[in-house]
Amino acid sequence: MIKTPIKKALLIAAALATTTSALAAGKLEIFSWWAGDEGPALEALIKLYKQKYPNVAVDNATVTGGAGTNARAVLKTRMLGGTPPDSFQVHAGQELIGTWVVAGRMEDLSSLFKSEGWSKVFPADVIKLISSKGGIWSVPVNVHRSNVMWYNPAKLKAWGVTVPKTWPEFISTCATLKKKGVAAPLVVGENWTQQHLWENVMIGTLGAQGWENLWAGKTKFTDPKVVGAFTTFGKVMDCANKDASGLSWQQASDRIVSGQSAFNIMGDWAAGYFTTTKKLEPGKGFGWATAPGTSKTFVMLADSFGLPKGAKDRAEAINWLKLLGSREGQDTFNPLKGSIAARTDSDLSKYNTYSRSAATDWKNSKIVGSMAHGAVAPESFTSAFGAVIDQFVATKNSAGAAAAAQALAVRSGFGK
Repeated sequence: MIKTPIKKALLIAAALATTTSALAAGKLEIFSWWAGDEGPALEALIKLYKQKYPNVAVDNATVTGGAGTNARAVLKTRMLGGTPPDSFQVHAGQELIGTWVVAGRMEDLSSLFKSEGWSKVFPADVIKLISSKGGIWSVPVNVHRSNVMWYNPAKLKAWGVTVPKTWPEFISTCATLKKKGVAAPLVVGENWTQQHLWENVMIGTLGAQGWENLWAGKTKFTDPKVVGAFTTFGKVMDCANKDASGLSWQQASDRIVSGQSAFNIMGDWAAGYFTTTKKLEPGKGFGWATAPGTSKTFVMLADSFGLPKGAKDRAEAINWLKLLGSREGQDTFNPLKGSIAARTDSDLSKYNTYSRSAATDWKNSKIVGSMAHGAVAPESFTSAFGAVIDQFVATKNSAGAAAAAQALAVRSGFGK
Protein backbone atom coordinates (compact mmCIF):
# COMPACT_ATOMS: atom_id res chain seq x y z
CA MET A 1 0.00 0.00 0.00
CA ILE A 2 1.29 3.50 -0.92
CA LYS A 3 1.30 5.81 2.08
CA THR A 4 0.20 9.43 1.72
CA PRO A 5 2.73 12.22 2.55
CA ILE A 6 0.74 13.04 5.69
CA LYS A 7 0.87 9.43 6.89
CA LYS A 8 4.59 9.27 6.11
CA ALA A 9 5.18 12.42 8.11
CA LEU A 10 3.22 11.04 11.03
CA LEU A 11 5.16 7.78 10.94
CA ILE A 12 8.51 9.60 10.85
CA ALA A 13 7.43 11.84 13.74
CA ALA A 14 6.35 8.81 15.73
CA ALA A 15 9.63 7.06 15.05
CA LEU A 16 11.61 10.12 16.13
CA ALA A 17 9.55 10.44 19.27
CA THR A 18 10.12 6.78 20.09
CA THR A 19 13.90 7.15 19.52
CA THR A 20 14.08 10.30 21.62
CA SER A 21 12.10 8.67 24.38
CA ALA A 22 14.44 5.68 24.36
CA LEU A 23 17.47 7.93 24.58
CA ALA A 24 15.97 9.98 27.37
CA ALA A 25 15.14 6.81 29.29
CA GLY A 26 18.82 5.94 29.70
CA LYS A 27 19.85 5.66 33.34
CA LEU A 28 23.02 4.98 35.30
CA GLU A 29 23.27 4.37 39.03
CA ILE A 30 26.76 4.70 40.46
CA PHE A 31 27.40 3.77 44.06
CA SER A 32 30.23 5.26 46.10
CA TRP A 33 31.24 6.83 49.42
CA TRP A 34 32.64 10.02 47.89
CA ALA A 35 30.76 12.93 49.43
CA GLY A 36 31.46 16.22 51.13
CA ASP A 37 35.06 17.21 50.57
CA GLU A 38 35.67 14.32 48.17
CA GLY A 39 32.47 15.08 46.27
CA PRO A 40 33.85 17.65 43.77
CA ALA A 41 36.13 15.07 42.14
CA LEU A 42 33.23 12.65 41.59
CA GLU A 43 30.97 15.47 40.42
CA ALA A 44 33.56 16.44 37.81
CA LEU A 45 33.50 12.89 36.46
CA ILE A 46 29.71 12.83 36.36
CA LYS A 47 29.69 16.17 34.54
CA LEU A 48 32.09 14.77 31.95
CA TYR A 49 29.92 11.66 31.54
CA LYS A 50 26.81 13.79 31.02
CA GLN A 51 28.63 15.81 28.35
CA LYS A 52 29.37 12.60 26.47
CA TYR A 53 25.98 10.98 27.14
CA PRO A 54 23.54 13.87 27.63
CA ASN A 55 20.43 11.69 27.47
CA VAL A 56 21.43 9.47 30.38
CA ALA A 57 20.11 10.32 33.82
CA VAL A 58 22.84 9.70 36.41
CA ASP A 59 21.84 8.64 39.90
CA ASN A 60 24.75 9.41 42.23
CA ALA A 61 23.96 6.99 45.06
CA THR A 62 26.45 7.99 47.74
CA VAL A 63 26.64 6.51 51.23
CA THR A 64 28.88 8.62 53.43
CA GLY A 65 31.38 7.27 55.92
CA GLY A 66 35.16 7.21 56.17
CA ALA A 67 36.97 4.63 54.01
CA GLY A 68 33.63 3.26 52.76
CA THR A 69 32.69 1.37 55.92
CA ASN A 70 29.01 2.33 55.74
CA ALA A 71 28.83 2.03 51.96
CA ARG A 72 30.10 -1.54 51.99
CA ALA A 73 27.39 -2.54 54.47
CA VAL A 74 24.66 -1.12 52.23
CA LEU A 75 26.26 -2.65 49.14
CA LYS A 76 26.24 -6.08 50.78
CA THR A 77 22.50 -5.85 51.35
CA ARG A 78 21.87 -4.87 47.74
CA MET A 79 24.18 -7.46 46.21
CA LEU A 80 22.71 -10.29 48.27
CA GLY A 81 19.22 -8.99 47.57
CA GLY A 82 19.72 -9.17 43.80
CA THR A 83 19.46 -5.41 43.21
CA PRO A 84 23.06 -4.36 42.52
CA PRO A 85 23.91 -0.80 41.47
CA ASP A 86 25.08 -0.46 37.87
CA SER A 87 28.64 0.14 39.04
CA PHE A 88 30.13 0.67 42.46
CA GLN A 89 33.30 2.04 44.03
CA VAL A 90 35.59 -0.45 45.69
CA HIS A 91 39.22 -0.49 46.78
CA ALA A 92 41.17 -2.40 44.17
CA GLY A 93 42.41 -5.80 45.25
CA GLN A 94 41.12 -8.22 47.85
CA GLU A 95 38.25 -5.97 48.93
CA LEU A 96 36.49 -6.93 45.67
CA ILE A 97 38.20 -10.18 44.69
CA GLY A 98 37.83 -11.77 48.11
CA THR A 99 34.11 -10.96 48.27
CA TRP A 100 32.00 -10.47 45.15
CA VAL A 101 34.42 -12.00 42.64
CA VAL A 102 34.76 -15.29 44.52
CA ALA A 103 30.98 -15.25 44.98
CA GLY A 104 30.59 -15.14 41.18
CA ARG A 105 28.71 -11.84 41.18
CA MET A 106 31.05 -9.70 39.01
CA GLU A 107 31.69 -9.59 35.27
CA ASP A 108 35.20 -10.20 33.95
CA LEU A 109 36.42 -6.98 32.31
CA SER A 110 39.35 -8.51 30.41
CA SER A 111 37.74 -7.83 27.04
CA LEU A 112 37.20 -4.18 27.97
CA PHE A 113 40.83 -3.82 28.98
CA LYS A 114 41.83 -5.29 25.62
CA SER A 115 39.51 -3.12 23.51
CA GLU A 116 40.52 0.07 25.36
CA GLY A 117 44.23 -0.74 25.34
CA TRP A 118 44.44 -0.38 29.11
CA SER A 119 46.96 -3.17 29.63
CA LYS A 120 49.51 -0.92 27.94
CA VAL A 121 48.87 2.16 30.12
CA PHE A 122 48.15 0.71 33.56
CA PRO A 123 51.25 -0.44 35.52
CA ALA A 124 51.75 -4.19 35.79
CA ASP A 125 51.54 -3.96 39.61
CA VAL A 126 48.06 -2.44 39.34
CA ILE A 127 46.86 -5.01 36.79
CA LYS A 128 48.12 -7.75 39.11
CA LEU A 129 46.28 -6.23 42.04
CA ILE A 130 42.91 -6.26 40.25
CA SER A 131 43.31 -9.68 38.61
CA SER A 132 42.46 -13.16 39.79
CA LYS A 133 41.91 -16.56 38.18
CA GLY A 134 42.52 -15.24 34.68
CA GLY A 135 40.09 -12.32 34.96
CA ILE A 136 40.40 -8.56 35.47
CA TRP A 137 37.66 -7.36 37.77
CA SER A 138 37.64 -3.58 38.11
CA VAL A 139 38.80 -0.34 36.49
CA PRO A 140 41.14 1.73 38.70
CA VAL A 141 40.48 5.44 38.42
CA ASN A 142 43.39 6.51 40.60
CA VAL A 143 46.28 5.59 42.83
CA HIS A 144 46.43 6.88 46.39
CA ARG A 145 49.40 6.78 48.69
CA SER A 146 48.79 5.62 52.24
CA ASN A 147 52.17 6.38 53.81
CA VAL A 148 52.16 10.18 54.04
CA MET A 149 52.79 12.31 57.10
CA TRP A 150 51.23 15.79 56.98
CA TYR A 151 52.32 18.82 58.94
CA ASN A 152 52.11 22.61 59.11
CA PRO A 153 55.53 23.99 58.02
CA ALA A 154 55.13 27.30 59.85
CA LYS A 155 54.22 25.60 63.13
CA LEU A 156 57.12 23.14 63.02
CA LYS A 157 59.47 26.09 62.49
CA ALA A 158 57.89 27.96 65.39
CA TRP A 159 58.23 24.90 67.63
CA GLY A 160 61.81 24.38 66.54
CA VAL A 161 61.42 20.75 65.43
CA THR A 162 62.14 18.96 62.18
CA VAL A 163 60.27 16.19 60.40
CA PRO A 164 61.18 12.83 62.01
CA LYS A 165 62.43 10.13 59.64
CA THR A 166 62.07 7.04 61.84
CA TRP A 167 59.47 5.98 64.41
CA PRO A 168 61.91 6.19 67.37
CA GLU A 169 62.76 9.72 66.20
CA PHE A 170 59.03 10.46 65.92
CA ILE A 171 58.44 9.38 69.52
CA SER A 172 61.37 11.52 70.66
CA THR A 173 60.03 14.54 68.73
CA CYS A 174 56.62 14.07 70.36
CA ALA A 175 58.25 14.19 73.80
CA THR A 176 59.95 17.45 72.82
CA LEU A 177 56.67 18.94 71.61
CA LYS A 178 54.85 17.96 74.79
CA LYS A 179 57.47 19.85 76.80
CA LYS A 180 56.70 22.87 74.62
CA GLY A 181 53.04 22.67 75.55
CA VAL A 182 51.66 20.69 72.59
CA ALA A 183 49.24 18.34 74.33
CA ALA A 184 48.71 16.02 71.34
CA PRO A 185 51.63 16.19 68.87
CA LEU A 186 49.91 13.51 66.77
CA VAL A 187 46.28 13.76 65.71
CA VAL A 188 44.27 10.68 64.76
CA GLY A 189 40.59 10.08 64.22
CA GLU A 190 38.10 7.22 64.33
CA ASN A 191 39.04 3.53 64.27
CA TRP A 192 39.89 3.16 60.57
CA THR A 193 42.37 6.04 60.75
CA GLN A 194 44.07 4.22 63.63
CA GLN A 195 44.31 1.08 61.49
CA HIS A 196 45.80 3.30 58.80
CA LEU A 197 48.40 4.54 61.30
CA TRP A 198 49.06 0.98 62.49
CA GLU A 199 49.97 -0.23 59.02
CA ASN A 200 52.39 2.65 58.57
CA VAL A 201 54.09 1.88 61.89
CA MET A 202 54.30 -1.78 60.86
CA ILE A 203 55.80 -1.05 57.44
CA GLY A 204 58.16 1.53 58.89
CA THR A 205 59.32 -1.01 61.46
CA LEU A 206 59.30 -4.31 59.53
CA GLY A 207 60.23 -2.93 56.11
CA ALA A 208 58.39 -3.50 52.85
CA GLN A 209 59.39 -7.16 52.53
CA GLY A 210 58.49 -7.88 56.14
CA TRP A 211 55.05 -6.35 55.49
CA GLU A 212 54.49 -8.52 52.42
CA ASN A 213 55.57 -11.60 54.37
CA LEU A 214 52.73 -11.02 56.85
CA TRP A 215 50.06 -11.24 54.17
CA ALA A 216 51.76 -14.12 52.38
CA GLY A 217 51.65 -16.13 55.60
CA LYS A 218 55.46 -16.32 55.73
CA THR A 219 55.64 -14.35 58.99
CA LYS A 220 53.29 -14.81 61.91
CA PHE A 221 51.81 -11.85 63.74
CA THR A 222 53.24 -13.43 66.88
CA ASP A 223 56.78 -13.09 65.55
CA PRO A 224 58.87 -11.01 68.01
CA LYS A 225 59.48 -8.33 65.37
CA VAL A 226 55.75 -7.89 64.83
CA VAL A 227 55.05 -7.85 68.56
CA GLY A 228 57.76 -5.19 68.87
CA ALA A 229 56.10 -3.14 66.13
CA PHE A 230 52.83 -3.31 68.10
CA THR A 231 54.72 -1.90 71.09
CA THR A 232 56.05 0.93 68.92
CA PHE A 233 52.50 1.60 67.73
CA GLY A 234 51.41 1.89 71.34
CA LYS A 235 54.10 4.50 72.02
CA VAL A 236 53.04 6.40 68.91
CA MET A 237 49.42 6.37 70.09
CA ASP A 238 50.59 7.82 73.40
CA CYS A 239 51.42 10.94 71.38
CA ALA A 240 47.85 11.25 70.11
CA ASN A 241 44.71 13.11 71.09
CA LYS A 242 42.36 11.47 73.58
CA ASP A 243 39.20 12.28 71.60
CA ALA A 244 40.27 10.31 68.53
CA SER A 245 37.18 8.12 68.31
CA GLY A 246 34.98 11.16 67.77
CA LEU A 247 36.91 12.67 64.87
CA SER A 248 36.56 12.12 61.14
CA TRP A 249 39.73 12.20 59.06
CA GLN A 250 38.82 15.71 57.90
CA GLN A 251 38.45 16.94 61.47
CA ALA A 252 41.82 15.40 62.30
CA SER A 253 43.34 17.17 59.28
CA ASP A 254 41.85 20.46 60.48
CA ARG A 255 44.01 20.26 63.60
CA ILE A 256 47.12 20.32 61.43
CA VAL A 257 45.85 23.43 59.65
CA SER A 258 45.04 25.16 62.95
CA GLY A 259 48.37 24.18 64.51
CA GLN A 260 46.71 22.33 67.38
CA SER A 261 48.73 19.20 66.51
CA ALA A 262 52.01 18.72 64.70
CA PHE A 263 51.58 15.53 62.66
CA ASN A 264 48.90 13.41 61.01
CA ILE A 265 49.41 10.13 59.14
CA MET A 266 46.82 9.97 56.39
CA GLY A 267 46.48 9.03 52.74
CA ASP A 268 46.95 11.65 50.08
CA TRP A 269 43.24 12.34 49.75
CA ALA A 270 44.24 14.78 52.48
CA ALA A 271 46.11 16.73 49.77
CA GLY A 272 42.83 17.09 47.90
CA TYR A 273 41.14 18.27 51.09
CA PHE A 274 43.87 20.81 51.86
CA THR A 275 43.94 22.24 48.35
CA THR A 276 40.30 21.95 47.22
CA THR A 277 38.41 22.60 50.46
CA LYS A 278 40.90 24.55 52.56
CA LYS A 279 42.44 26.42 49.58
CA LEU A 280 45.98 25.89 50.90
CA GLU A 281 49.09 26.02 48.75
CA PRO A 282 51.16 22.81 48.77
CA GLY A 283 54.50 23.33 50.47
CA LYS A 284 53.38 26.50 52.26
CA GLY A 285 49.93 25.96 53.75
CA PHE A 286 50.72 22.30 54.36
CA GLY A 287 53.80 20.10 54.16
CA TRP A 288 54.32 16.38 53.74
CA ALA A 289 56.88 13.61 54.04
CA THR A 290 56.76 9.85 53.82
CA ALA A 291 55.66 8.21 57.05
CA PRO A 292 58.66 7.47 59.30
CA GLY A 293 60.74 4.54 58.09
CA THR A 294 59.05 4.29 54.68
CA SER A 295 61.09 6.67 52.51
CA LYS A 296 61.73 4.13 49.74
CA THR A 297 58.27 2.55 49.87
CA PHE A 298 54.99 3.51 48.20
CA VAL A 299 52.04 2.05 50.11
CA MET A 300 49.29 2.06 47.55
CA LEU A 301 45.57 1.71 47.28
CA ALA A 302 43.39 2.37 44.29
CA ASP A 303 39.75 3.32 43.98
CA SER A 304 38.10 1.32 41.25
CA PHE A 305 34.71 0.45 39.81
CA GLY A 306 33.42 -2.91 38.68
CA LEU A 307 30.45 -4.28 36.76
CA PRO A 308 28.06 -6.47 38.79
CA LYS A 309 26.30 -9.31 37.05
CA GLY A 310 22.68 -8.36 36.53
CA ALA A 311 23.35 -4.62 36.33
CA LYS A 312 20.10 -3.06 35.16
CA ASP A 313 21.77 -0.48 32.91
CA ARG A 314 24.71 -2.50 31.64
CA ALA A 315 25.46 -0.48 28.48
CA GLU A 316 25.52 2.79 30.41
CA ALA A 317 27.72 1.17 33.08
CA ILE A 318 30.23 0.05 30.47
CA ASN A 319 30.40 3.60 29.11
CA TRP A 320 31.03 4.78 32.66
CA LEU A 321 33.88 2.32 33.05
CA LYS A 322 35.37 3.43 29.71
CA LEU A 323 35.33 7.03 30.94
CA LEU A 324 36.97 6.08 34.25
CA GLY A 325 39.80 4.31 32.48
CA SER A 326 40.40 7.05 29.93
CA ARG A 327 43.20 9.59 30.19
CA GLU A 328 40.64 12.41 30.02
CA GLY A 329 38.60 10.91 32.85
CA GLN A 330 41.58 10.28 35.11
CA ASP A 331 43.09 13.72 34.52
CA THR A 332 39.71 15.30 35.29
CA PHE A 333 39.22 13.39 38.53
CA ASN A 334 42.61 13.07 40.19
CA PRO A 335 43.79 16.69 40.45
CA LEU A 336 40.65 17.35 42.52
CA LYS A 337 40.85 14.11 44.53
CA GLY A 338 44.48 14.56 45.59
CA SER A 339 45.47 11.26 44.00
CA ILE A 340 47.48 10.45 40.89
CA ALA A 341 46.24 8.69 37.78
CA ALA A 342 46.51 4.92 37.61
CA ARG A 343 47.53 5.39 33.98
CA THR A 344 51.18 6.02 33.21
CA ASP A 345 50.51 8.56 30.43
CA SER A 346 48.87 11.18 32.64
CA ASP A 347 49.36 14.88 31.87
CA LEU A 348 51.22 15.94 35.03
CA SER A 349 51.00 19.62 34.09
CA LYS A 350 47.43 19.43 35.42
CA TYR A 351 48.57 18.32 38.87
CA ASN A 352 49.92 20.23 41.87
CA THR A 353 53.33 20.01 43.50
CA TYR A 354 52.33 17.22 45.86
CA SER A 355 50.84 15.02 43.13
CA ARG A 356 53.85 15.45 40.88
CA SER A 357 56.12 14.34 43.73
CA ALA A 358 53.88 11.32 44.36
CA ALA A 359 53.97 10.40 40.66
CA THR A 360 57.78 10.48 40.76
CA ASP A 361 57.87 8.26 43.84
CA TRP A 362 55.36 5.91 42.23
CA LYS A 363 57.93 5.17 39.53
CA ASN A 364 60.95 4.92 41.84
CA SER A 365 59.77 3.17 45.00
CA LYS A 366 59.01 -0.33 46.21
CA ILE A 367 55.25 -0.78 45.81
CA VAL A 368 53.25 -2.55 48.53
CA GLY A 369 49.52 -2.72 49.13
CA SER A 370 47.52 -1.21 51.98
CA MET A 371 45.76 -3.43 54.50
CA ALA A 372 43.52 -0.70 55.87
CA HIS A 373 42.18 0.02 52.39
CA GLY A 374 41.46 -3.44 51.09
CA ALA A 375 44.48 -4.20 48.90
CA VAL A 376 46.34 -7.04 50.62
CA ALA A 377 44.04 -8.64 53.19
CA PRO A 378 40.75 -10.45 52.68
CA GLU A 379 37.55 -8.83 53.94
CA SER A 380 37.20 -11.53 56.57
CA PHE A 381 40.37 -10.16 58.19
CA THR A 382 39.85 -6.43 57.73
CA SER A 383 36.25 -6.47 58.96
CA ALA A 384 37.35 -7.88 62.32
CA PHE A 385 40.73 -6.19 62.73
CA GLY A 386 39.21 -2.92 63.95
CA ALA A 387 38.23 -4.65 67.19
CA VAL A 388 41.83 -5.78 67.66
CA ILE A 389 43.01 -2.17 67.34
CA ASP A 390 40.34 -0.90 69.75
CA GLN A 391 41.36 -3.50 72.34
CA PHE A 392 45.04 -2.73 71.91
CA VAL A 393 44.58 1.03 72.23
CA ALA A 394 42.70 0.42 75.48
CA THR A 395 45.17 -2.09 76.98
CA LYS A 396 48.51 -1.62 75.14
CA ASN A 397 48.91 -5.41 75.36
CA SER A 398 51.20 -6.09 72.40
CA ALA A 399 51.40 -9.87 72.83
CA GLY A 400 47.63 -10.13 73.18
CA ALA A 401 46.97 -8.03 70.10
CA ALA A 402 49.50 -10.01 68.06
CA ALA A 403 47.90 -13.29 69.13
CA ALA A 404 44.43 -11.99 68.22
CA ALA A 405 45.67 -10.83 64.81
CA GLN A 406 47.30 -14.20 64.17
CA ALA A 407 44.07 -16.01 65.05
CA LEU A 408 42.27 -13.77 62.56
CA ALA A 409 44.86 -14.55 59.89
CA VAL A 410 44.39 -18.28 60.41
CA ARG A 411 40.60 -18.01 60.18
CA SER A 412 40.96 -15.87 57.05
CA GLY A 413 43.01 -18.55 55.34
CA PHE A 414 46.44 -16.97 54.98
CA GLY A 415 47.95 -17.45 58.46
CA LYS A 416 49.82 -20.60 59.36
